[in-house]
Amino acid sequence: MGQAYAAAVESLRPAVTTDPGEAGRLTVERAVGLLAGRARCRLAEAHRHLLRMGAEQGRDLIEVASGVIRSLDVAEPDTAPVSGLETGRPGFGPAGPVRRFAPWLGMVQRVLDVVPGMACFLTPEREPSGRLVDLVWAAVSPEAVAPNGLRGSQLLGLRISEHFPEVVASDRWHAYQQVIDTGAPVVLGPFRHGDGLYTVRAHRLGVGLLLNWTRHDERPGGVSDRLAGTELLGNLGWGEWDLVSGDIYWSEQVYRIYERDPRLGPLSRAESDALAVPEDEPLREAARLAFERGERVDVTTRVRIGGRTKFLRTVADASRDADGRPLRIFGIVQDITERETSAQRLAEVERQLDEQRRDLAAEHELAARLQRIILPLPDGPIELPGLKVALRYLPAGEETMVGGDWYHAAELRDGSVLLAVGDVAGHGTRAAKTMAQLRHALRALAVTTGDPGELLRHLNTLTCDLERETPELAATAVVARFDPARREIVWAQAGHPPPLLSRDGRTAPLERPAGPMLGVIDGARYETARLDLRLGDVLLLYTDGLVEHRHRDLDDGLATVISTVDQAVRANPRQPLGELLSRLRQANPGDDTCILAARPVSGETKDLRRFLSGS
Repeated sequence: MGQAYAAAVESLRPAVTTDPGEAGRLTVERAVGLLAGRARCRLAEAHRHLLRMGAEQGRDLIEVASGVIRSLDVAEPDTAPVSGLETGRPGFGPAGPVRRFAPWLGMVQRVLDVVPGMACFLTPEREPSGRLVDLVWAAVSPEAVAPNGLRGSQLLGLRISEHFPEVVASDRWHAYQQVIDTGAPVVLGPFRHGDGLYTVRAHRLGVGLLLNWTRHDERPGGVSDRLAGTELLGNLGWGEWDLVSGDIYWSEQVYRIYERDPRLGPLSRAESDALAVPEDEPLREAARLAFERGERVDVTTRVRIGGRTKFLRTVADASRDADGRPLRIFGIVQDITERETSAQRLAEVERQLDEQRRDLAAEHELAARLQRIILPLPDGPIELPGLKVALRYLPAGEETMVGGDWYHAAELRDGSVLLAVGDVAGHGTRAAKTMAQLRHALRALAVTTGDPGELLRHLNTLTCDLERETPELAATAVVARFDPARREIVWAQAGHPPPLLSRDGRTAPLERPAGPMLGVIDGARYETARLDLRLGDVLLLYTDGLVEHRHRDLDDGLATVISTVDQAVRANPRQPLGELLSRLRQANPGDDTCILAARPVSGETKDLRRFLSGS
């Protein structure tokens, strides 16, 4: 049992994997865990709800799960993680009373709430050296008990050393540390404790310890004990009403459900009616009529007990005489409040997700329109003095991730050519708006100067001003000016990936002149570098989505792009641009990518549009 519960909880923890199928499974499991935590329901209920969401929306389950994660994977205001839980490392140092972490620790407690016998989840306290010095109760089953009589939730936040000091000095303590350190479960015993003979099973769960105690010297209770266990697991009780003698019997669990002292006996008809919610009277009347027709009754109604509303499912039937008159009524009452309230919470979470998705879709459409207006892409290559320039824009794979990547390629008044590529941090309308401001500012500033370092200095001043209105705003860019008469490029960069130069069949990144990101240092200066651009060369400007991915080293991403450029140039050395852009793919599908490829041309160079179109 302990292993099954440990596996269920550990399935919520993120893991690094390169298997797409495994990644999809973990995405669904994480979404299920987040739904269960937010709605405070069981994992199975959250999983069924996620499946229903996908079916009703006509969307792939992993796509729906990804949307749930994006919306719900944020810290709730008054929750704090258990030390070490997120990193998989032990939490060192003294710990105060354990604070429940939702949804992870709350889910552990809900599991233990229905576990028969003694079970608990404890978090470790360690010395700086890592030695285990104490264990603190963080979640317990109702039957867990200390020698002084404290039971169940009364133990939460207390230390083992205060109530079982003999354990700290025993071999079991060393075994517990081994379980926590290695993750290998152990079975200890049988051993004597007090007047009983016990076996304890220990499993690592997160960074804590899950213990399950079994007592061996108690006499089996037979059918009555099994019935009591069934009632507890199902949160149900049973009863009988002998209509001939008038005797009524309730099991112990029925009294617990109704929160009634057994010494008072079962509820009378008047007392029962007083607890009923008036709005459910049509349901109760329909059940009474069905019972009179000789049918088995299965109805869920609400009652108000102790200031709270409970959902009770009643299943009842009767032994009848030859004329169909009931002689003895028997049935069960099941408290399904948690299930019903979970369904209501899940429905509310789904409503919030739908509303958020509509808001995100509206923002995405607005940002996409803004992006298309600001950043129109040409149908083919651009012919500029001494250069052919081809452009490609690769949008993010996720529908909500419209970004702030931009380009500029235009002839200046003196006959030179200005090229630029930039990237605004973030996504959505804010990134698109900032991208528009920077791109239009560059075009306006180019009327006064063509020096790339000066242009970036002015763009940095603008970004710093915008950052005062929009905190944490930052951007990168590379700006290059090409002189067709001298076939020379002067360029500067602001925290941007270096351009790639393909020459004589080999591609390499250019050495970057100094220059910080835009919007980070007010008054920053940007150095320039010079490069002779020869016939046959290919210059590639790009944004970081082409090479960067959170699960891959940057050098690996850059090496892949360099290899692709080399292959494209070898495949079509006379017209490489179309070949190059058809082969390049973004490394990070979660980010936009803008690519600008340029090569010097002479008057004999032919129009490349037919090559880009594949003709």
